[in-house]
Amino acid sequence: MRIRSTLAGLALATLLASPVLAQSGMTVGFSQVGSESGWRAAETSVTREEAKKRGIDLKFADAQQKQENQIKAIRSFVAQGVDAILLAPVVATGWDQVLEEAKDADIPVVLLDRNIETKDDSLYLTAVTSDQVHEGKVAGDYLVGQVGSKPCKVVELQGTTGSSPAIARKKGFEEAIAGKSNITLARSQTGDFTRTKGKEVMESFIKAENGGKDICAVYAHNDDMAVGAIQAIKEAGLKPGTDIMVVSIDAVPDIFQAMANGEANATVELTPNMAGPAFDALEAYKKDGKEPPKWIQTESKLYTQADDPKGVMEAKKGMGY
Repeated sequence: MRIRSTLAGLALATLLASPVLAQSGMTVGFSQVGSESGWRAAETSVTREEAKKRGIDLKFADAQQKQENQIKAIRSFVAQGVDAILLAPVVATGWDQVLEEAKDADIPVVLLDRNIETKDDSLYLTAVTSDQVHEGKVAGDYLVGQVGSKPCKVVELQGTTGSSPAIARKKGFEEAIAGKSNITLARSQTGDFTRTKGKEVMESFIKAENGGKDICAVYAHNDDMAVGAIQAIKEAGLKPGTDIMVVSIDAVPDIFQAMANGEANATVELTPNMAGPAFDALEAYKKDGKEPPKWIQTESKLYTQADDPKGVMEAKKGMGY
């Protein structure tokens, strides 16, 4: 593994002023999807803080949800000779060539919160993600338990088309409701993980389903789309959380406020601290060359209205949201 010495030539006074930096000295490029959601902003904030604590020089690139921007950023990081690259991939496919370039330059790549599809998993060191299929299944199991034997028509707000969370969270949810003849997935469309698009798509669902009266629940692949859907439901003269159940994934502060208001029913937590385990793996790899497991799994937890949403919301605000 290529290791650059960022300390060379620094004065003793600088070293004494930056003791943590002296312990690490790594330069890491971070290609982030964008800032499409509250969770994404928190992940960026936590990653910056983790890097600062460890004395890592973090070079940040916001892709604005475009794969071509991420590919350019990775090539720029390779040209700069960084020690490692963090990649939160906007979509699952199309990475082999640029990751091969990083591999040829002896620069390890760690995937954050999303995975990729490749026949050569040596192109990345490890992936730090939740079990996104499990997240979808937890959300679906909750809905199944709440509905019981009653008929329930569900509409789904998918994440960005082609992204691993959208694919996996849809799969897990469908596994949970499989064989439940009373629950039907009536409509499913991408809301691109954004609040604005989530509201827009939910408005179209409401118009298509008898003004929303035929909709039992909305399942959103992230909380921001759910918050947008809540607004659309209210504007249609219906009560979110009551007339239409709202179930989503991420566990950002705004969804806990919605739960406290009785306007959302449940969310599945996705921790924004992917960088901590990623930096742990990189530092160990840098020190002794030992490769981490190919998948470092983070925890997923269900929160409902019964879980003191106001208290959880305040705690979340201290995590970079």
